[in-house]
Amino acid sequence: MKYRNFLTMTAMTAVMAATAGTALAQDKMMRVRLNADIRSTDPGVNRDANSDAVVLHMVEGLVGYRDDASVAPLLAKSVDISEDGKTYTFKLRDGLKFSNGEALTSADVLSSWARYTDPKTAWRCLKDVTGSGVASVADVAAPDASTVVFTLEKPSALFLATLARTDCGGTGIYYKSSLDAEGKWVKPIGTGPFTLQEWRSGQYVQLAANPNYVSPGGERTGYVGDKTPKVAVRFMIIPDDAAAKTAISSGDIDVLADVNNADIDEMTENGDIKVDKVDAMGLTGLLFQTRDPLLKDVRIRKAIMLSLDIPQITEALTNGQSAASASIVPVPSPYFGSAQKEMPARNIEEAKKLLAEAGYNGQPIKWLATKHYPSLFDAAVLVQAMAQEAGINIEVETLDWATLLDRYTTGNYGAMSFTYSARLDPSLSFDMVSGNKDKSANKVWDNPEGLKLIAESTQITDEAKRQAIFDKLEGMIRADLPIIPLYSGTRIGAVRSNVEGYKTWPVGYARMWGASFTQGN
Repeated sequence: MKYRNFLTMTAMTAVMAATAGTALAQDKMMRVRLNADIRSTDPGVNRDANSDAVVLHMVEGLVGYRDDASVAPLLAKSVDISEDGKTYTFKLRDGLKFSNGEALTSADVLSSWARYTDPKTAWRCLKDVTGSGVASVADVAAPDASTVVFTLEKPSALFLATLARTDCGGTGIYYKSSLDAEGKWVKPIGTGPFTLQEWRSGQYVQLAANPNYVSPGGERTGYVGDKTPKVAVRFMIIPDDAAAKTAISSGDIDVLADVNNADIDEMTENGDIKVDKVDAMGLTGLLFQTRDPLLKDVRIRKAIMLSLDIPQITEALTNGQSAASASIVPVPSPYFGSAQKEMPARNIEEAKKLLAEAGYNGQPIKWLATKHYPSLFDAAVLVQAMAQEAGINIEVETLDWATLLDRYTTGNYGAMSFTYSARLDPSLSFDMVSGNKDKSANKVWDNPEGLKLIAESTQITDEAKRQAIFDKLEGMIRADLPIIPLYSGTRIGAVRSNVEGYKTWPVGYARMWGASFTQGN
């Protein structure tokens, strides 16, 4: 049976809202859709995803993410880690300049870091570098103008990844005039490929090419490599998805960074639009409350898993755009290896055998879902239909998103469909679902040995040793089965046919360096 056709999809209709702004003031302005206004231009402060996406065009940190979420030097030309894993020595690239033409030195790194770690700044990632998170920085020093040395209290495999995090503003380095005389944030004076030209609240954020940008060269990947700007950029605020789809179809915008799965076929057939996609780093899956009176029996959880055809479910939920994955580790991760690629096969007879051993007699299993994210409701419907073939009685209860999230947070459920945002390191992927349930009711896996291995994975920097830990964790969580991952997802981007050089990436933010119009446009 093809379960993709089992779902009934309701077409959405909307009237195109008036496009923000009037005629463009300059040539070669590329227009990009944002679904909401940014909150600020202060890196990692008073931020959301849209703010991060825009700000990271203007500031850069010592390191940055590649497309596969590995970390590489950015403002640093090299990073040396001591044998004990506690000292990180960064050598700055030669000739770096801020957008105002001033040279960047180690003193700017120290001043930016001092503000980030001042609690009054309210930097998003303060706890992650001051002891209560993944790393604790004991000291920062600048032996000379081109060297910065961070000393940690203990080794952390996630220190560099934390510095690179997009929600941390990439720990971007900015010039002192980014703040006024009283220390209040004004606007970013950074080293990124663009500068802030104009921000009209609720309408658009306009960036100009940075005339003092210094490229490190190399492959453009993630937030590192050659980021030379080729156009000016206007991020246009268009909240409605249908309006955004109309805008790119009509040519009112040039780039739509995040296309809905349901729209992919229509856009692919449009000769004026080019579409590309990459594997994403989120997680959509099925959660079990292992303290539920019925589902605490792992045999029943395994019977449900064996009743499911995960590839068919994924094909239906994503309109064929994502590959199925039964791993907590996201598909694009460099740690997605052979253990993570294994896919459980459907086996109805084995499911029935386990149910009989567990003494299951058709007791109803309440499955929570929401239509706020249609894929979560559709997942519940498909699970219900497939599990019924094994004699499992699932009752789907539909909640609004806020209520579902509250039930997840308090652990008040038997089973549910759920989705997690991207985690860019496997330690964080396992951590998001793992923990002591008595202290954190939202955690689904509380295997003590597993928690020790996750903690160990955050302190080891050797990639082979980390892979071995993640492989072991993979086997353990699949055996305990508190969660059935379905897929990591797909990021789909669309551009007008006259746009070249734009690349979609797993995190989904628009990156406008390297993008340009074809000649004559």
